[in-house]
Amino acid sequence: MHAARCRWSALAALALAVLAGCGPGPSSTGGRVVVSYWEKWSGFEADAMQAVVDDFNRSQGRIEVRMLSVSGVDTKLLLAASSGHPPDVAGLWSENIPDFSEKGALTPLDGGLAKAGIGAERYVPFFWELCRHRGFTWGLPTTPGCVALFYNKKLFRAAGLDPERPPRTFAEFEEMSRRLTIVDIERGGRMARVSFSELTPAERLGRHYTLVQVGHLPQDAGMFLSGWGCWFGARYYDGDRKVVADDAGQVATYDWLRETAQTYGVDNLRNFIEGFGVAQSGQTPFLGGTEAMVVQGPWMPNFIAKYAPGLEWGAAACPAAEGVGGGSPVTLAQCDVVAIPRGASHPKEAFEFICYLQRQEVAEKLARAQQKFTALRSVSPGFIEHHPNPAIGLFLALSRSPAARSVPRLSIWHEYDAELAVARERVLSLRFSSADALREVQERVQWRLDRVMRRWDVVGAERVAEWRAYEDW
Repeated sequence: MHAARCRWSALAALALAVLAGCGPGPSSTGGRVVVSYWEKWSGFEADAMQAVVDDFNRSQGRIEVRMLSVSGVDTKLLLAASSGHPPDVAGLWSENIPDFSEKGALTPLDGGLAKAGIGAERYVPFFWELCRHRGFTWGLPTTPGCVALFYNKKLFRAAGLDPERPPRTFAEFEEMSRRLTIVDIERGGRMARVSFSELTPAERLGRHYTLVQVGHLPQDAGMFLSGWGCWFGARYYDGDRKVVADDAGQVATYDWLRETAQTYGVDNLRNFIEGFGVAQSGQTPFLGGTEAMVVQGPWMPNFIAKYAPGLEWGAAACPAAEGVGGGSPVTLAQCDVVAIPRGASHPKEAFEFICYLQRQEVAEKLARAQQKFTALRSVSPGFIEHHPNPAIGLFLALSRSPAARSVPRLSIWHEYDAELAVARERVLSLRFSSADALREVQERVQWRLDRVMRRWDVVGAERVAEWRAYEDW
């Protein structure tokens, strides 16, 4: 037991040492207050924000923001906040807000926002609400995102489909996906390359073929994989104390995933997927030219330009199952946010920088550089027309759709997401029915939520009192 305690102490000391190396640094330099800023972005997204930080530093002589690109920023921020040495500003995802606020890792911004005259009227309501939890505002948007269906026009044309007419219904989506799926199969002692839709029933049932191109691969949705339920009208959570993982819409979603595995064969799909590399690289199926349709966000053209510059692509709203959305396009949306960790050394200066990021010209500069849009209600003249992303108008419209959805506003969402992933693998392997796999998710996640809510019942009133005390900050 003593040895175990020593090992844990050593690990904790190591973690604090690592955090200290990434920490705030000097509090002032050359008469300026130094604001440390941890951001999750890397690559072109980090470069775009660095240009904005440089603009801010040049715009005044009192504050110097120093941005550090930090992988795993959510985990590291919780450690830093608990150790009492957080950065002054942190770039997070909106889905972090419920968990981080309830754990006491963030500073509520409401008092400062009231003094600055910044409120809900400035933002698209959907994204403003993503920045709030339990009646308080915990961050402000940098760049939001939502998803659409990207499609390869060349592959559409080769399959005899109109490259200017993507699928408009879910039935069309499925039918086009079958036509766009290409297989190698032995016929009469010779190998033939044909569309899956041209296979005989016996050939489909036998599955003695090799997938060389797919119309659409549901598993290729990256961070949005657990969001497929949105297109089937699934409920994840009742908004209070009950998880609904086994909702009928979620079962329909997993039945659809299971049908994909049954249609093409578990081994065929596994062999096809194993031939590709990491996400957002030239080795993904869509960017590699062997997947005709993929659901992705407005940042996708950046990766197309880098890894598949000759790709002829289009984008459209991803069709939902019949009756879902009430006639409005369905999308899954989230928001990148900047927040002030609790215990930050320079909260007022950090807040001034966050307010700077909310200026329309600043927000739009960042959005253009990242090929995204902003969370602001208004759009400057020419923003769409001169935007480097030709599909930005589509994403703006989708983000304002009445049928836009987000992942559940739950402090245990990441555990929920992990359980859904386990269920997904069980269903795709055809070892479990959708109902059985999701019933287990329901039980496991409800148990976790019950545990969290029991704790909230004990500490909630004290937490809210602490948050209200910040309103004069």
